[in-house]
Amino acid sequence: MFAGRASGAGSGVGPSAGGGKGGKFSVEELYGFNKKPKVNRGNAGKSERGDGKKGTKEKEESLLASQILEAARRLMERRRLELYLKECDVTVPHTSMPYRNLGKSGLRVSCLGLGTWVTFGSQISDEMAESVMTTAYDSGVNLFDTAEVYASGRAETTLGNILKKKGWRRSSYVVTTKIYWGGQAETERGLSRKHIIEGLRGSLARLQLDYVDIVFANRTDINSPMEEVVRAMTFVIERGMAMYWGTSRWNAMEIMEAYSVARQFNLVPPVCEQAEYHYFQRDKVELHLPELYHKIEQLLENLGSIRMDTLLGNKPRNAKKEARS
Repeated sequence: MFAGRASGAGSGVGPSAGGGKGGKFSVEELYGFNKKPKVNRGNAGKSERGDGKKGTKEKEESLLASQILEAARRLMERRRLELYLKECDVTVPHTSMPYRNLGKSGLRVSCLGLGTWVTFGSQISDEMAESVMTTAYDSGVNLFDTAEVYASGRAETTLGNILKKKGWRRSSYVVTTKIYWGGQAETERGLSRKHIIEGLRGSLARLQLDYVDIVFANRTDINSPMEEVVRAMTFVIERGMAMYWGTSRWNAMEIMEAYSVARQFNLVPPVCEQAEYHYFQRDKVELHLPELYHKIEQLLENLGSIRMDTLLGNKPRNAKKEARS
């Protein structure tokens, strides 16, 4: 059944009709890579330049052979897996969409996501929106982004209606929304604890979902203390209204402050940042955020060493230095 097995007695498969042990052939035998390259020892009279060209050619051929061999092995493994899944009556959709972890979390998201800004509930019809979402989902996109302010909430309503109509498994896709501008009243915008909780409840009602995977704080709010924002995000996560929370269009200093507050009070820190990134706006993503990530990693390493010293009953390193001085 597999490429590495003889089809039957007397049939010629591989380099020899009856080669291999028990009628089986290895990948090397099937593709002819088990034989050592022939060496002609009668070339003593040729120049060193000719030997160098020959050696280079042999190296290239050896590299090509190893690449073909690796491709053949992968093909055989994939074929075995497909046959096994077929016997188990399991179907796996074929997609070339790559997936990555969301920040330091274990959530796997597609490298491409579908946004709903200025389209859903506004510029395109609901039928067109459904067609776009279906094409994206069938192509491996599992991230759908929206916000309470998009089309005054109609984008969330359209997205929720499509998700309900399609009947996709809730565990197979990721929905994100953003909280900041929710209405005209003074208490219907910003990042106060009141608006974060009430705004997210309104988004869930429009989306017809029990929870969103990620809730973003859409820009910072100078009128709301950072501790209040982090505590409100921790509250909605603990209540099951969201799985993670992130920031949107925050600068590196604001993100670091939120992360420090979360670590100080044992709260949930932000897991990602949704930043503006295009040809004319590159400094933040390529310069500022990598430096921020490095500082956060250093902070985690320091906290980890302090906690380890505490568990072992040792004094922290800083305390030792103070005692010596």
